[in-house]
Amino acid sequence: MSAAGAAVKPAPTTKGAVPFLVIPKEGEPYLAGSKCGKCGEVVAGSREVCGKCGARKTMQHVKLGTTGKLYNYTVVYRNFPGVPVPFISAIVDIDGGGTLKGNLLGVEPVPEKIKFDLPVNIVIRQVPQKDKDGNSYLAYFFEPRS
Repeated sequence: MSAAGAAVKPAPTTKGAVPFLVIPKEGEPYLAGSKCGKCGEVVAGSREVCGKCGARKTMQHVKLGTTGKLYNYTVVYRNFPGVPVPFISAIVDIDGGGTLKGNLLGVEPVPEKIKFDLPVNIVIRQVPQKDKDGNSYLAYFFEPRS
């Protein structure tokens, strides 16, 4: 195939590691969710129907909060090859509504040092690894609030 007929490979880009991590052309990346106009339930990601009250056509796009509290966690000691262990897999109740699962950073992965209801910030960072096409990814994490 001649150079003129060769497929053009697009330049590597930065993507969100999850579909509800929005990277606007201008402004800071954020986590998006859906809020029910009937009962007020907030969930991460896009929804057509409220999982709490079953309402249809009332879901509104919202930016999720950037702070929350640790609801539950587990210390992970075994994982995929190349992923350092131990680490803290956490569930956080987001201030303003919604719940997320992610990794808690900045806390020693020892149960005695992890406190329930720990106030956290939800931070968005670039993941060090790139995919096979050279794309980089942003992901969200939790850090203790000072």
